[in-house]
Amino acid sequence: MNTFRTDKPFVLAGRTFQSRLLVGTGKYPDMESTRLAIEASGAEIVTVAVRRTNLGQNPGEPNLLDILPPDRYTILPNTAGCYDATEAVRTCRLARELLDGKNLVKLEVLADEKTLFPNVIETLKAAEILVKDGFDVMVYTSDDPIIARQLAEIGCIAVMPLAGLIGTGLGICNPYNLQIILEEAKVPVLVDAGVGTASDATIAMELGCEAVLMNSAIAHAQNPVMMAQAMKHAIVAGRLAYLAGRMPKKLYASASSPLDGLIK
Repeated sequence: MNTFRTDKPFVLAGRTFQSRLLVGTGKYPDMESTRLAIEASGAEIVTVAVRRTNLGQNPGEPNLLDILPPDRYTILPNTAGCYDATEAVRTCRLARELLDGKNLVKLEVLADEKTLFPNVIETLKAAEILVKDGFDVMVYTSDDPIIARQLAEIGCIAVMPLAGLIGTGLGICNPYNLQIILEEAKVPVLVDAGVGTASDATIAMELGCEAVLMNSAIAHAQNPVMMAQAMKHAIVAGRLAYLAGRMPKKLYASASSPLDGLIK
């Protein structure tokens, strides 16, 4: 008897989203390129580096919210460029002021500029402070299942293990750790960082991730708008494949049709 996985809505901080693709807003050559690619992606959640992007804190300069209005997109401020808990907490509080008291944030505390690997010790510190301060924390982390579990226990609403280092496009370097995180997960798990092309996104979804966040894979593609469309379809295909359940892998071939009853 076949048993099928039942789909469930993608819910963050009490809100249901139709798209399971989250996209970044950096690394594009200009605002119009950003707008076109994000529109093509079908994403509903866009993440913004508060320390690098004008959300109104710099009057007179181009404001990202003019092309990505908050009444159309859920703006997910992130703490990119922060290297300790204090910086990250301060950045989240600034974002809450700029976005009219909204509490949804993406926490990332980096270890160094060369690898952009997460500093999990500082990440844990910042997460604890932010959760106590009323933030809905989505958190970028390593693919260590123990750290992912601890972040969920602190109260983060989603854990976001890297697939590969930020901006490398290497794809999912350690699917086995990711599988352990998914098996234990009490909160949504989203792959964050390392996706390079559509097949990477599909694999993440086939493993059972709730969603995928990416920036460089679209922004650095030769045709960002076309890649954004590809990622949109890849996410849907991967989710459907996960729900359908793949066929078992076998070492040898088996006939597509039964051999019994053949005319001899």
